[in-house]
Amino acid sequence: MKTATLRAERLRSHRLTAPARTVSDAAAHMLAVQSQDFTAGRWVLASRTRGEPTLAAVDRAFDRGDLVRAWTMRGTLHTVPARDLSWVLSVTAQRQRQQAAGRRRDLGIDDAMIDVVTAAVVPRLRDGGLTRSEMFEVFAGIGVDPSGQRGIHLLSELTLRGLLCQGPVVARDGITREQRFVLVDGHIREHARPDDPLAELFVRYIAGHGPATVADFAWWSGLTLGQSREARERADGRITEVEEGVFVASARPRRAPIAASVFALGAFDEYYISYADRTAVCAPEHLAAVGPGKNGMVRATLVSDGRVIGCWTHAAASLGAPPELFETGGPPVDEDAVQEALARFTRFLRN
Repeated sequence: MKTATLRAERLRSHRLTAPARTVSDAAAHMLAVQSQDFTAGRWVLASRTRGEPTLAAVDRAFDRGDLVRAWTMRGTLHTVPARDLSWVLSVTAQRQRQQAAGRRRDLGIDDAMIDVVTAAVVPRLRDGGLTRSEMFEVFAGIGVDPSGQRGIHLLSELTLRGLLCQGPVVARDGITREQRFVLVDGHIREHARPDDPLAELFVRYIAGHGPATVADFAWWSGLTLGQSREARERADGRITEVEEGVFVASARPRRAPIAASVFALGAFDEYYISYADRTAVCAPEHLAAVGPGKNGMVRATLVSDGRVIGCWTHAAASLGAPPELFETGGPPVDEDAVQEALARFTRFLRN
């Protein structure tokens, strides 16, 4: 597949040139979007939705229980439709435990500690939920030190067990970056139950990210290559192989009649991060500038006609500061389109 075609098709699959009707529809299409940076995770969905949805509109979807945030894959927080959380974890939870096992042993986390923590937090989560700091206070109150990532690993394990998730957004002046942990059983109204969750995960990944390969899916899901090959085999008939080993969804979203040529994508955006090989959308010489760096960070990117042309920061955009543009050797960058892409983000924050 020609690189230009691949980029155009990925823009379409990611609903950047074929935006969804609502934020919740965008989330359902993407299935899981990386969201350890909560503001960036919310912008991922807004940037894939028609019109100009605001931060408040995305937060209302969390407050309604349409969306939740949880450790769904690779030990990383993702935003997912609430109804899909349970079956996604049925596929990915054990793999995440395996990947975290060594660190958890170092922290002294075992089944006995998890049982004690569970008994302590469940009664306290029944009345509106608790923030992370409040959860850590509960841990400390029963003699479990949450420092050194112990608290985070315990919260992750309670999530993998299907006990809790992050739901309603904590209300405060300005941009809130915090949610309340709530009990899954009390917060999520319905649970999707696909016949074959492993195949469903592959189909949904391809729908939101294709054209993509089994290796791309393995990176994104955190599953082994063997598990990923099995997922592809079990999804046979539900996806289309456009060339050997490259897959797209059988049904594609319709492109908008008029679409932007430049997109300001947030930190950790799926368009860049969710592939084993990112060179199709970012020149090799610029990969280090985008990330992941040694600290694991992936910077917000500017994308023109499907290729990364620079980086920007959320704070700088809010102040009107210029982005960092790369020397790409490609066509001249439409500076007005760049400024409009950044302005859309600032309007997202302010309204």
